[in-house]
Amino acid sequence: MIRTRFSPSPTGMLHLGNARTALFSALYAAHHQGAFILRIEDTDAVRSEQKYTDLLQANLHWLGVYWQEGPDVGGPYAPYHQSARHDIYDSYYQKLMDQGLAYFCFCTDQALMLNRKIQLSRGQAPRYPGTCRHLTQEETAAHIAKGLTPALRFSVPKGITIDFVDLVKGPQSFQSDDIGDFLIRRADKTASFLFSNAIDDSLMNISHVVRGDDHLANTPRQLMLLEALQLPAPHYSHLSMITGDDGAPLSKRHGSFSLHDLREQGYISLAVMNYLARLSHSYENQKLMSFSELAKYFYLEKISRAPARFDRNQLLHWQKEAVMAESDEAIFAWLGDDLMQHVPESKRHAFADVMKKNVLFPADAKKWVKIFFQEALVFQEEQTIIFKQAGVDFFKAAIAAIQKHGEDIKAVCNDIKTQCNVSGKLLFMPLRVALTGEQHGPELAHIASLLGQDSMLKHVQHASELARKS
Repeated sequence: MIRTRFSPSPTGMLHLGNARTALFSALYAAHHQGAFILRIEDTDAVRSEQKYTDLLQANLHWLGVYWQEGPDVGGPYAPYHQSARHDIYDSYYQKLMDQGLAYFCFCTDQALMLNRKIQLSRGQAPRYPGTCRHLTQEETAAHIAKGLTPALRFSVPKGITIDFVDLVKGPQSFQSDDIGDFLIRRADKTASFLFSNAIDDSLMNISHVVRGDDHLANTPRQLMLLEALQLPAPHYSHLSMITGDDGAPLSKRHGSFSLHDLREQGYISLAVMNYLARLSHSYENQKLMSFSELAKYFYLEKISRAPARFDRNQLLHWQKEAVMAESDEAIFAWLGDDLMQHVPESKRHAFADVMKKNVLFPADAKKWVKIFFQEALVFQEEQTIIFKQAGVDFFKAAIAAIQKHGEDIKAVCNDIKTQCNVSGKLLFMPLRVALTGEQHGPELAHIASLLGQDSMLKHVQHASELARKS
């Protein structure tokens, strides 16, 4: 059975790169009728916060990603918080120590940093030099007697090659001599990412790990750990990073790119899902698709090895598609009660239909609520010039036509056309600006329907007064 997982650290908001990883993992599991697991990697007690755990679960659910096992739903491999799994990790630490494959390390952060600087200055790849690897029992006991608290390091075997096939990047090969002995337990007795992540993947029977390529170098380390403990290893797939327009990794300086930010800005979840699903993955169907439809055509072999470039215009394209696809009731909820309370009940569905075609975000709709239902229009100099160019006779004809035909905008326009001998932009632009104060927007028929005859007359009479002024 295919089992995938997403294992975030609850130390901040979920950014788009991690959201894509979660989505791809869920899509792959769903494609194979497998299980998707959420595991919270909160061994870093100083930086991990429950509020971030709650937010990431809420935002993933908003995106449309659900898990079959996790901290909120349970499952056969609970607990799904790593902070509650220390007893499990301790048993495997002991196995490694009994085999002589792990040792205490008393090196300070300052000493490690100095050694790193020296290696870099020599053009060497920084790695642990094995300072504590050959401490005798007596030396170790003496350090502990002084009150020093040791970390625990894995003793990397010498002279071996670690080969594996990455399901996205292809065959990979690493030399153990290029990898220094790495931490598996911190001095505060908490498990390192490398250790707890690998152990839990194996014990939870994770078959496929989909993660960012910043973890590619961690894979040989984790494979060595699992082999030493005689535990099965999953298949690994590493996704290339998401970059900004400048080719640099996507970050806050490119804008707000946490999933929470997009949600707060008014993006529709299906738009974000469809956009993320196509960041590095290709689909023949370029229409808006549901999660199940995306999963049906999701294949690891269709994931590009090249970095994915964030394109806001593409995201806005999917936002437009998603807005157009929403039901009227969903549009009401999306716009919010604060906005919809100003829309008369009798015109709610017509307003929703117009907003689907003309706005991308709830904030964009505020302007149209004011135009149609709230405030008298305030025309600027630019609009006044348009009114004067149209002339007083134009607005006399418009007023008479509206009094005669009401909301029948086609009949209104025909009367103005006949009376003033105008057509095209000379006909529609002054009328549109008089009715809305805007040169672009909904079709005139929709504008007339939402305004109603009385408001139409009020706006056109105001424009007529401005046209008269010298």
